[in-house]
Amino acid sequence: MTVLSVNVNKIAVLRNSRGGAEPDVVRAARTCLDAGAHGITVHPRPDARHIRADDVLALAALTREYGVEFNLEGNPFAPPRPGYPGFLALCEQVRPAQATLVPDSDAQLTSDHGFDFARDADALSPLVASLKALGCRISLFADAHLDPGRCSIARAADCGADRVELYTGPYAESFACPDGAAMLQRFAAAAARARAAGLGVNAGHDLSQDNLGAFLAAVPEVMEVSIGHALIGEALYEGLATTVRRYLDIIAGTR
Repeated sequence: MTVLSVNVNKIAVLRNSRGGAEPDVVRAARTCLDAGAHGITVHPRPDARHIRADDVLALAALTREYGVEFNLEGNPFAPPRPGYPGFLALCEQVRPAQATLVPDSDAQLTSDHGFDFARDADALSPLVASLKALGCRISLFADAHLDPGRCSIARAADCGADRVELYTGPYAESFACPDGAAMLQRFAAAAARARAAGLGVNAGHDLSQDNLGAFLAAVPEVMEVSIGHALIGEALYEGLATTVRRYLDIIAGTR
């Protein structure tokens, strides 16, 4: 069974653009869980552009309250700085059910590539061991659209990881294009290589209501999808009419 973990980073982006506490990240996460989501994902970055360390602590408490998975994403190589204690330090504080390691730099707008396991395995292995000692399941962000010789996805197992998260941005970009079917087959083949190496398979990035069904049909053993940007954007439209009516009701009630 594929489970849904909702990434609430975009709620924090909106909050931080104005300052203050609204919209409330924890309240948004609670709404997602009440609606049936299986877990919550956040990816705090060192510049605190959206999710902050205090959000991580609050969301960890919320997921413990609900008894669901907390998935903490981040770059374990990014050094700590004021307001950001470092990824491993955050994991030590909150003990997430899953730690997803992502090779994003400070300047990246969003995560846009996976690890080069042939190059990074030696550096990743001790970090993976430290996180597993905290009780975390470890997932490593991985490219699936590259040729097998370039992405070496099965080598994630050599690092001690439990799963890989397939970076699905290229799939989403090609979804409505003539080469979409070929790209989807690349992802299915990469997932098969990962499973053959003993790894579980997660997926995330630019998955949406439009493209998720086709992806899961072609890659049926995906254990978890982490979805944030599209889900929050779609919620703006699907919930907008109801919100407007509630405002009109408030106005009518004050007359």
